[in-house]
Amino acid sequence: QVQLVESGGGSVQPGGSLRLSCAASGFDVRTFSMNWYRQGAGKERELVATISSEGRRKNYGDSVKERFTISRDNAKKVVYLQMNSLKPEDTAVYYCNARNSWGTYWGQGTQVTVSS
Repeated sequence: QVQLVESGGGSVQPGGSLRLSCAASGFDVRTFSMNWYRQGAGKERELVATISSEGRRKNYGDSVKERFTISRDNAKKVVYLQMNSLKPEDTAVYYCNARNSWGTYWGQGTQVTVSS
């Protein structure tokens, strides 16, 4: 059974940090690019960060560059999103996504709330 399970969300004050994790199972994660998306209330889902299957190439949305870092550990089948200098506008449900030529999988999401 294919699963992507996000964890690490929560509430944090502006300027704080969180690290999200996405645990993959049921498929060969080494052949998939891995991505983090987010969707704020009343907003469209947006791509936050992406990492290639081998981990060499990374790209970030303009709003999170220099603050967020995506990484992966294929041996552990886990993808991370380190989020620093969090802002209230980062508040959203964050989703893990796996994609390759054959298909795409989604996690259930984890809530991140940035508020004072």
